[in-house]
Amino acid sequence: MTATCPKDLKFDANGLIPAIAQDAATGDVLMHAYMNREAVDLSRETGFAHYYSRSRGRIWRKGEESGHVQRIREIRYDCDADTLLLAVEQEVAACHTGNRSCFYRVLGAADGGTEQAALRFDPAAVYGGLGVLASLYASIRARRQDPQPESPGESGIAGGDAQIRAKLADGAAEVLQASQGGDRARLVAGMATLWFRALELLAEHDIRPEEIAGALGRGPGGKMGSPATPSGDSA
Repeated sequence: MTATCPKDLKFDANGLIPAIAQDAATGDVLMHAYMNREAVDLSRETGFAHYYSRSRGRIWRKGEESGHVQRIREIRYDCDADTLLLAVEQEVAACHTGNRSCFYRVLGAADGGTEQAALRFDPAAVYGGLGVLASLYASIRARRQDPQPESPGESGIAGGDAQIRAKLADGAAEVLQASQGGDRARLVAGMATLWFRALELLAEHDIRPEEIAGALGRGPGGKMGSPATPSGDSA
């Protein structure tokens, strides 16, 4: 019998409801994402967690790229019927950064930064090289929410769109000069800085690296090539 979404669930104006995944055995919170009605139905029908990606504008099954699926043991919803709680069996890890849980950082750690658990997998190996960029992007997003001016590159984040664009332009000029001069080491360093500035700009506009990977996979104009791209198993 096909499972149907309970009528009393309260979805927001975009048709979404927050969903928290929790380790069924330990109770550890693994991740936070969103579902629409179809994702709820698919999750109940298949027994595997499905979510709705706001950045990609589509439903995705957790682990569709990495294989790190979530087998659902139970789905609950709160007293206001506006949040879901999934008790799951998590394969390997829930976070695309390689951590078991997406909540691996500690706010107000003793050193003023964050604490990170041992990685359960290598993101670069799993996501074909996108993992490094995805991890750096996540770090940039986190620092935007909790600015630390003393950190390298922080001024670009703190300055907003205009300052990021200015630094991106400077970085592009540096790369062109290095390329013209044939200085390989300078070109590598300059390109690394340019990519960092590009990730800052993406974060400023809430665009994820996998969206760019998708555009690259489709080719110029989004009309050519294979559309298959790393999803990063993230919402």
